[in-house]
Amino acid sequence: MTEERAVSLETLRSVRRIEFAALRFANHLHAGDYSSVFKGQGIEFADVRRYEPGDDARAIDWNVTARLGQPYIKRYVEEREAVVMLLADASGSTRVGSRELKSRLCAEVCAALALAAAKNNDKTGLILFTDRIEKHIPPRKGRRHALRIAREALTCRPTGNGTDLRPPLELFARICRRRSAAFLLSDFYADGYEAALKAAASRHRILGVEIRDPLERAVPKVGWVRWKDAESGRVKTSAQTRLTARQDRERNALFKRLRIDCARLETGSSFVEPLLSLFRRGERRRT
Repeated sequence: MTEERAVSLETLRSVRRIEFAALRFANHLHAGDYSSVFKGQGIEFADVRRYEPGDDARAIDWNVTARLGQPYIKRYVEEREAVVMLLADASGSTRVGSRELKSRLCAEVCAALALAAAKNNDKTGLILFTDRIEKHIPPRKGRRHALRIAREALTCRPTGNGTDLRPPLELFARICRRRSAAFLLSDFYADGYEAALKAAASRHRILGVEIRDPLERAVPKVGWVRWKDAESGRVKTSAQTRLTARQDRERNALFKRLRIDCARLETGSSFVEPLLSLFRRGERRRT
Protein backbone atom coordinates (compact mmCIF):
# COMPACT_ATOMS: atom_id res chain seq x y z
CA MET A 1 0.00 0.00 0.00
CA THR A 2 2.83 2.39 0.91
CA GLU A 3 4.67 1.57 -2.32
CA GLU A 4 1.50 2.15 -4.38
CA ARG A 5 1.00 5.48 -2.60
CA ALA A 6 4.61 6.50 -3.38
CA VAL A 7 4.19 5.55 -7.03
CA SER A 8 0.95 7.53 -7.30
CA LEU A 9 2.53 10.59 -5.65
CA GLU A 10 5.51 10.44 -8.01
CA THR A 11 3.14 10.07 -10.94
CA LEU A 12 1.18 13.10 -9.72
CA ARG A 13 4.36 15.16 -9.46
CA SER A 14 5.39 14.08 -12.97
CA VAL A 15 1.99 15.00 -14.38
CA ARG A 16 2.22 18.41 -12.72
CA ARG A 17 5.68 19.02 -14.23
CA ILE A 18 4.39 17.95 -17.63
CA GLU A 19 1.38 20.23 -17.21
CA PHE A 20 3.65 23.25 -16.63
CA ALA A 21 5.67 22.44 -19.77
CA ALA A 22 2.45 21.99 -21.74
CA LEU A 23 1.05 25.30 -20.51
CA ARG A 24 4.22 27.08 -21.64
CA PHE A 25 3.62 25.70 -25.12
CA ALA A 26 -0.07 26.68 -25.05
CA ASN A 27 0.88 30.23 -24.01
CA HIS A 28 3.40 30.49 -26.88
CA LEU A 29 0.87 29.20 -29.36
CA HIS A 30 -1.32 31.93 -30.81
CA ALA A 31 -4.91 31.07 -31.63
CA GLY A 32 -4.25 31.82 -35.29
CA ASP A 33 -1.31 29.41 -35.42
CA TYR A 34 -3.44 26.64 -33.93
CA SER A 35 -6.63 27.13 -35.93
CA SER A 36 -4.76 27.57 -39.22
CA VAL A 37 -3.48 23.99 -39.05
CA PHE A 38 -7.01 22.67 -38.85
CA LYS A 39 -8.58 25.16 -41.25
CA GLY A 40 -11.07 23.27 -43.34
CA GLN A 41 -11.30 20.46 -40.78
CA GLY A 42 -14.36 21.59 -38.88
CA ILE A 43 -16.37 23.48 -41.49
CA GLU A 44 -19.28 22.48 -43.65
CA PHE A 45 -20.92 24.05 -46.70
CA ALA A 46 -23.87 26.39 -45.98
CA ASP A 47 -24.89 28.21 -49.17
CA VAL A 48 -23.64 30.69 -51.79
CA ARG A 49 -23.81 34.47 -52.02
CA ARG A 50 -22.89 37.07 -54.63
CA TYR A 51 -19.19 37.94 -54.85
CA GLU A 52 -18.20 41.29 -53.36
CA PRO A 53 -14.90 43.19 -53.81
CA GLY A 54 -12.39 41.94 -51.24
CA ASP A 55 -13.76 38.39 -51.09
CA ASP A 56 -11.34 35.50 -51.48
CA ALA A 57 -11.40 34.52 -55.17
CA ARG A 58 -10.55 30.94 -54.21
CA ALA A 59 -14.05 30.62 -52.70
CA ILE A 60 -15.81 31.29 -56.02
CA ASP A 61 -18.33 28.61 -56.95
CA TRP A 62 -17.65 28.36 -60.68
CA ASN A 63 -20.68 26.16 -61.43
CA VAL A 64 -23.13 28.67 -59.92
CA THR A 65 -21.19 31.57 -61.47
CA ALA A 66 -21.48 30.04 -64.95
CA ARG A 67 -25.16 29.28 -64.49
CA LEU A 68 -26.18 32.74 -63.21
CA GLY A 69 -23.70 34.80 -65.20
CA GLN A 70 -22.40 36.61 -62.11
CA PRO A 71 -19.67 35.57 -59.65
CA TYR A 72 -20.86 33.77 -56.51
CA ILE A 73 -18.80 32.44 -53.63
CA LYS A 74 -19.35 29.50 -51.31
CA ARG A 75 -20.19 30.19 -47.68
CA TYR A 76 -19.19 27.80 -44.91
CA VAL A 77 -20.16 27.54 -41.28
CA GLU A 78 -17.74 26.39 -38.63
CA GLU A 79 -18.68 23.34 -36.63
CA ARG A 80 -18.65 23.70 -32.86
CA GLU A 81 -15.35 21.89 -32.44
CA ALA A 82 -12.69 19.97 -34.28
CA VAL A 83 -11.50 16.49 -33.33
CA VAL A 84 -7.77 16.05 -32.72
CA MET A 85 -6.45 12.51 -32.20
CA LEU A 86 -3.05 11.76 -30.68
CA LEU A 87 -1.50 8.50 -31.92
CA ALA A 88 1.35 7.91 -29.47
CA ASP A 89 4.05 5.23 -29.74
CA ALA A 90 4.64 3.29 -26.48
CA SER A 91 6.93 0.59 -27.93
CA GLY A 92 10.15 -0.64 -26.34
CA SER A 93 12.31 1.77 -28.32
CA THR A 94 10.55 4.76 -26.69
CA ARG A 95 11.39 3.56 -23.19
CA VAL A 96 15.05 4.52 -23.57
CA GLY A 97 16.96 7.80 -23.66
CA SER A 98 20.34 9.32 -22.79
CA ARG A 99 18.87 12.51 -21.30
CA GLU A 100 15.27 11.55 -20.59
CA LEU A 101 13.05 8.71 -21.76
CA LYS A 102 11.54 9.23 -25.18
CA SER A 103 8.25 8.02 -23.70
CA ARG A 104 8.31 10.92 -21.22
CA LEU A 105 8.88 13.46 -23.99
CA CYS A 106 6.01 11.85 -25.88
CA ALA A 107 3.76 12.29 -22.82
CA GLU A 108 4.77 15.97 -22.54
CA VAL A 109 3.90 16.59 -26.18
CA CYS A 110 0.56 14.77 -25.82
CA ALA A 111 -0.27 16.99 -22.83
CA ALA A 112 0.76 20.14 -24.71
CA LEU A 113 -1.35 19.33 -27.75
CA ALA A 114 -4.33 18.23 -25.64
CA LEU A 115 -4.22 21.44 -23.58
CA ALA A 116 -3.92 23.53 -26.75
CA ALA A 117 -7.00 21.77 -28.11
CA ALA A 118 -8.88 22.27 -24.83
CA LYS A 119 -8.02 25.97 -24.92
CA ASN A 120 -9.61 26.11 -28.39
CA ASN A 121 -12.67 24.16 -27.16
CA ASP A 122 -11.81 21.19 -29.38
CA LYS A 123 -12.09 17.51 -28.60
CA THR A 124 -8.95 15.41 -28.11
CA GLY A 125 -8.54 11.63 -28.05
CA LEU A 126 -5.59 9.31 -27.49
CA ILE A 127 -4.47 6.04 -29.06
CA LEU A 128 -1.44 4.46 -27.37
CA PHE A 129 0.12 1.69 -29.41
CA THR A 130 3.04 -0.72 -29.70
CA ASP A 131 2.63 -3.57 -32.16
CA ARG A 132 -1.02 -3.51 -31.03
CA ILE A 133 -3.49 -1.01 -29.54
CA GLU A 134 -2.59 -0.53 -25.88
CA LYS A 135 -5.10 2.16 -24.90
CA HIS A 136 -7.85 4.11 -26.62
CA ILE A 137 -9.40 7.20 -25.04
CA PRO A 138 -12.30 8.61 -27.11
CA PRO A 139 -12.24 12.34 -27.92
CA ARG A 140 -13.63 14.71 -25.31
CA LYS A 141 -13.25 18.38 -24.42
CA GLY A 142 -11.85 20.10 -21.37
CA ARG A 143 -8.73 20.62 -19.30
CA ARG A 144 -9.42 17.67 -17.02
CA HIS A 145 -9.63 15.36 -20.02
CA ALA A 146 -6.36 16.82 -21.39
CA LEU A 147 -4.62 16.03 -18.10
CA ARG A 148 -6.04 12.51 -18.18
CA ILE A 149 -4.40 12.06 -21.58
CA ALA A 150 -1.08 13.22 -20.10
CA ARG A 151 -1.44 10.81 -17.18
CA GLU A 152 -2.33 7.84 -19.38
CA ALA A 153 0.57 8.55 -21.75
CA LEU A 154 2.99 8.83 -18.82
CA THR A 155 1.86 5.77 -16.86
CA CYS A 156 1.18 3.38 -19.75
CA ARG A 157 2.47 -0.15 -19.06
CA PRO A 158 2.28 -1.73 -22.51
CA THR A 159 1.94 -5.45 -23.10
CA GLY A 160 3.60 -5.26 -26.51
CA ASN A 161 7.17 -4.29 -27.29
CA GLY A 162 7.44 -3.83 -31.05
CA THR A 163 6.18 -1.04 -33.31
CA ASP A 164 3.36 -1.30 -35.83
CA LEU A 165 1.85 1.94 -37.12
CA ARG A 166 -0.96 0.23 -39.00
CA PRO A 167 -3.34 -0.54 -36.08
CA PRO A 168 -3.52 3.05 -34.74
CA LEU A 169 -3.89 4.55 -38.22
CA GLU A 170 -6.64 2.08 -39.11
CA LEU A 171 -8.44 2.65 -35.78
CA PHE A 172 -8.24 6.43 -36.24
CA ALA A 173 -9.68 6.20 -39.76
CA ARG A 174 -12.44 3.88 -38.52
CA ILE A 175 -13.63 5.91 -35.51
CA CYS A 176 -13.36 9.39 -37.09
CA ARG A 177 -16.00 9.52 -39.78
CA ARG A 178 -15.76 13.25 -40.37
CA ARG A 179 -12.56 14.89 -41.52
CA SER A 180 -10.36 15.24 -38.44
CA ALA A 181 -6.72 15.80 -37.52
CA ALA A 182 -4.18 13.40 -36.05
CA PHE A 183 -0.69 13.80 -34.64
CA LEU A 184 1.39 10.67 -35.19
CA LEU A 185 4.05 10.61 -32.44
CA SER A 186 6.73 7.96 -32.88
CA ASP A 187 10.41 7.25 -33.50
CA PHE A 188 9.16 5.51 -36.66
CA TYR A 189 11.18 2.31 -36.24
CA ALA A 190 8.61 0.48 -38.33
CA ASP A 191 7.91 -0.78 -41.83
CA GLY A 192 4.84 -1.70 -43.83
CA TYR A 193 2.56 1.16 -42.81
CA GLU A 194 2.53 3.04 -46.12
CA ALA A 195 -0.95 1.89 -47.25
CA ALA A 196 -2.56 2.65 -43.87
CA LEU A 197 -0.97 6.10 -43.74
CA LYS A 198 -2.01 6.89 -47.31
CA ALA A 199 -5.61 5.84 -46.60
CA ALA A 200 -5.80 7.96 -43.43
CA ALA A 201 -4.13 10.98 -45.07
CA SER A 202 -6.58 10.87 -47.98
CA ARG A 203 -9.46 11.69 -45.60
CA HIS A 204 -7.81 13.42 -42.65
CA ARG A 205 -5.08 15.90 -41.76
CA ILE A 206 -2.01 14.02 -40.51
CA LEU A 207 1.00 15.66 -38.84
CA GLY A 208 4.08 13.72 -37.84
CA VAL A 209 6.05 14.18 -34.61
CA GLU A 210 9.35 12.29 -34.70
CA ILE A 211 10.76 11.62 -31.22
CA ARG A 212 14.43 10.70 -31.06
CA ASP A 213 17.41 10.70 -28.70
CA PRO A 214 20.65 12.54 -29.66
CA LEU A 215 22.60 9.27 -29.56
CA GLU A 216 20.38 7.91 -32.34
CA ARG A 217 21.48 10.78 -34.56
CA ALA A 218 25.19 10.61 -33.80
CA VAL A 219 26.50 7.34 -32.40
CA PRO A 220 29.83 7.95 -30.56
CA LYS A 221 32.90 6.89 -32.53
CA VAL A 222 34.04 4.07 -30.27
CA GLY A 223 34.62 1.42 -32.90
CA TRP A 224 32.58 -1.73 -33.46
CA VAL A 225 29.76 -1.84 -30.88
CA ARG A 226 27.40 -4.59 -29.74
CA TRP A 227 24.04 -3.42 -28.45
CA LYS A 228 20.68 -4.84 -27.50
CA ASP A 229 17.60 -3.92 -29.48
CA ALA A 230 15.00 -2.40 -27.13
CA GLU A 231 12.10 -4.00 -29.01
CA SER A 232 13.30 -7.42 -30.19
CA GLY A 233 15.84 -8.04 -27.41
CA ARG A 234 18.32 -9.31 -30.01
CA VAL A 235 21.99 -8.39 -29.77
CA LYS A 236 23.10 -6.38 -32.82
CA THR A 237 26.14 -4.48 -34.05
CA SER A 238 26.72 -0.86 -34.98
CA ALA A 239 26.29 -1.83 -38.63
CA GLN A 240 22.52 -2.08 -37.96
CA THR A 241 22.36 1.74 -37.85
CA ARG A 242 22.15 1.54 -41.63
CA LEU A 243 18.64 0.11 -41.16
CA THR A 244 17.57 3.21 -39.24
CA ALA A 245 18.99 5.48 -41.96
CA ARG A 246 17.09 3.54 -44.60
CA GLN A 247 13.83 3.81 -42.63
CA ASP A 248 14.39 7.55 -42.22
CA ARG A 249 14.93 8.08 -45.94
CA GLU A 250 11.85 6.05 -46.86
CA ARG A 251 9.69 7.82 -44.28
CA ASN A 252 10.83 11.28 -45.42
CA ALA A 253 10.04 10.39 -49.03
CA LEU A 254 6.63 9.00 -48.05
CA PHE A 255 5.73 12.09 -46.00
CA LYS A 256 6.76 14.37 -48.84
CA ARG A 257 4.67 12.37 -51.30
CA LEU A 258 1.60 12.51 -49.03
CA ARG A 259 2.21 16.18 -48.09
CA ILE A 260 2.57 15.35 -44.39
CA ASP A 261 4.47 17.90 -42.31
CA CYS A 262 6.69 16.55 -39.53
CA ALA A 263 8.51 17.97 -36.49
CA ARG A 264 11.67 16.35 -35.13
CA LEU A 265 12.04 16.42 -31.35
CA GLU A 266 14.97 15.25 -29.23
CA THR A 267 15.07 14.26 -25.58
CA GLY A 268 16.62 16.86 -23.31
CA SER A 269 15.60 19.73 -25.60
CA SER A 270 12.58 22.01 -25.63
CA PHE A 271 9.74 20.89 -27.88
CA VAL A 272 8.14 24.34 -28.05
CA GLU A 273 9.95 25.81 -31.09
CA PRO A 274 9.83 22.62 -33.23
CA LEU A 275 6.08 22.30 -32.63
CA LEU A 276 5.45 25.98 -33.33
CA SER A 277 7.43 25.57 -36.56
CA LEU A 278 5.25 22.56 -37.44
CA PHE A 279 2.10 24.65 -36.97
CA ARG A 280 3.51 27.47 -39.09
CA ARG A 281 4.44 25.08 -41.91
CA GLY A 282 0.89 23.75 -41.78
CA GLU A 283 -0.43 27.30 -42.13
CA ARG A 284 1.80 28.02 -45.16
CA ARG A 285 0.77 24.76 -46.82
CA ARG A 286 -2.89 25.80 -46.56
CA THR A 287 -2.42 29.31 -47.99
